[in-house]
Amino acid sequence: MTEITPHYRTIQQLLQSQTFSIDEYQREYKWEKKNVDELLFDLQNKFMTSYRQGDEPGQVSTYEGYFLGSIIVSKRENTNFLVDGQQRVTSLTLLLIHLYRSAKAQGLKVSQSIEPLIYWDNVGTNAFKLDIPERLPVIDALFEGQPFNPDGKDESVQNMYARYQDIEQSEIWDEIGDAFQNFAYWLLTRVGLIEITTDNDSQAYAIFETMNDRGKPLSPVDMLKAYLLAKVKGEDERQQANQVWRHEMLLLSDKQEPDQDAQAIKAWLRAQYAEITRERKAGSIDKDWELLGTVFHRWVRDNSSKVGLGTAANNTAFMLQELPFLARAYRLIVQASNQYTPGLESVYYNAHNDFTWQSTVLLAPLIATDDDDTVRRKLEVTAAYLDIWIMRRVVNYIRVGYSAVSYTMFLLCKDIRRKSLPELVKILTMKLVEDEVTFEGSVSKGRKGLTDFGLNQFSRRYIFHLLARVTENVELGSGSTARFDQLVDRGVKNPFDIEHIWANRYSAVKEDFYSEEQFYFYRDHVASLLLLPADVNRSLQDKPYEAKREKYAHQNVYAASLHEGAHLNQPKFAQFQQAHSLNFKPYEHFTKVEQQARKALLLALMQLIWSPERLGQAAQ
Repeated sequence: MTEITPHYRTIQQLLQSQTFSIDEYQREYKWEKKNVDELLFDLQNKFMTSYRQGDEPGQVSTYEGYFLGSIIVSKRENTNFLVDGQQRVTSLTLLLIHLYRSAKAQGLKVSQSIEPLIYWDNVGTNAFKLDIPERLPVIDALFEGQPFNPDGKDESVQNMYARYQDIEQSEIWDEIGDAFQNFAYWLLTRVGLIEITTDNDSQAYAIFETMNDRGKPLSPVDMLKAYLLAKVKGEDERQQANQVWRHEMLLLSDKQEPDQDAQAIKAWLRAQYAEITRERKAGSIDKDWELLGTVFHRWVRDNSSKVGLGTAANNTAFMLQELPFLARAYRLIVQASNQYTPGLESVYYNAHNDFTWQSTVLLAPLIATDDDDTVRRKLEVTAAYLDIWIMRRVVNYIRVGYSAVSYTMFLLCKDIRRKSLPELVKILTMKLVEDEVTFEGSVSKGRKGLTDFGLNQFSRRYIFHLLARVTENVELGSGSTARFDQLVDRGVKNPFDIEHIWANRYSAVKEDFYSEEQFYFYRDHVASLLLLPADVNRSLQDKPYEAKREKYAHQNVYAASLHEGAHLNQPKFAQFQQAHSLNFKPYEHFTKVEQQARKALLLALMQLIWSPERLGQAAQ
C-alpha cells in the first residue's frame, strides 16, 4: 500500500542525510534575480526581528522561525525525486554554498554544519545533495570556488550561475554584518518546510495536481477579490466586477511568471498607499511597506480606509476602474522591460540592470484618471530618473540591490505619489540636482566616481551596460542605427564582449607604469575598455594596441574613433562632436596620457547620456 508521509523539516533535517534529483522532463530552473532578492530580503527581515546585538549562536534556538512552504518527493530506486519544489531546493543549495564559502573564509565553525548539507560521503561515494547530472559541474565549481563559464550551457545552468552571483553580491550581508554566523545557524535550524513523501509516482503527481489545481489554497489575489466582492450586494454589480477581475488577471497571467497578477497588485498598493515602513533596527515589526510585500490581502482588509475601500460603491469602483488601470500600466511596464520600446527606453535600461524596484516606483506617480499618453510620459520620466540615480551610484560602487534601497524607494514613492506630470518632472529633477552622488564621486561616502571605476566582480555587469549605452549614444549621434538591445543581446551567435585596449602583457608596457598593480588598475579601468563582437575580440587576443587599432577602425564608432579613419569624411560624427563639445581623438599609441584623455571624453559622454535634462525631454 502506498504510504504518504508529511513531515516538517528544518533545512538541516531536510538535507542532512538525503539527496534529491529531478526527472528529465521537469522544467528548467527558472528563478530570476527578483525571486532571489525577495527570498533574501524576507529571510533577513525575519531573522532581524529576533536577533539582538551580542547574541551568542546558542540563542538562535529561541528565534522566531520562517516557513518556506511544502515540497513533494517521490521515492523510487533509493532516489528522492522532486515532483514539486526544485526551484526552492536549488535556490537553497546556492544560498548554502555561499554561506559555506563565506563562513570557511572567515574561519567560522558554522561552515562544518553547512558542508554536509551540500556535499557528503555516501558510503564511500562523494555526492552533492542536489544530484542532477547536467547541473553538477556548475555546483562543483561554485562549491570549490573555481572559475566557471556558463556561456553555451543550458538555461538551468546559466540561471544557477547568475543567481549565485546575485546571492553573493546581495546587500543583506552588509546589513547582517557581525550576525553572519547567527544568521547561518538560524537558516539551518529555524527555517523549514513541509516534505510530503510517497513511494509512488502516480500518487506524488496526484498530490501535486490536487495542491495546484482542485485543492489549491486561495492565493492572496483570490482572497483580496473575495473581500472586495463581499461588500457588493447587487447581483449584476457582483457579476460585472467578477468578470472584469477575471479578465484582468487573465491578461496579467504569464506561464514564465505565474504570480504576475500578485506582483502587479502588490506593486500598485505599495506605490500608491504605503505610509509607513519598518524601523531600521533589531526587533522592529513589519509595517505597510513590508506587509504589502507578503500579505497584501490582509493589509487591505485591515486598512480599507487608507485605500478608500470598505463600501459597495468604493469596492465596485476599485474593481471596475482602478484595477483595469493598474493592470494596463503594469503590463506596459513588463512589456517595455522585456522589449526595447521607443519612448520607454529607460524602462528597458533599468530592467537590464535588474533593478527589481522599478515596477513599484513607476506606478507611484500614476493617477487612475491619467490618459494613455500621460501614463507613458510619467513612466519614462520616472524610469529616466531611476536610470540616472542607479548609474551614478554603481559608478561609485554603491549597492542598489533590493534590500539596500528598499527604504529609499519607499521614500521616493511617497514623494512622487499621484503627482501631475509637471510636478513629477520638477520633483525628480530637483532630486538629481541636489544629489551629492555624481559621476565625479561622493564626498560623504568617500567615493571617487569614474576615477576608480574598473572591472571587478561587482562592476562587470554595470560596465558592460555602461559601454553599451555609450556605444549606442555615439552610434545614433553619428547617424548609425545600432541600438542598446542589440548590443547586449547574449542570445545571438556573435554577441558583444568587453575588449581591453591594453593587452594582458605588463612586460610590453612596464616602462609606462611604476608597478604591475598600477598597470592592471589602468588596464581594467572603464576608459580602457570597448565593446566588440566576440569573434573580433577573440581574433585580437594579446596583440599590442598599435596592431589592434586597425581592427577598431571597422567597428562601432566609439571604438573606431581611436583610429584616424573614423574622423575622415564623417560629417554626422563631426556634427555630433561639435554639438556636444566632445573631444574625440585618434591615437597612434595608447599610454596613460591617452587613457586620461579618453577618461575625460567618457565622463563627458556619461554626463550627456545621464543628463537630468532627459526628464524634461521625456515629458514633452
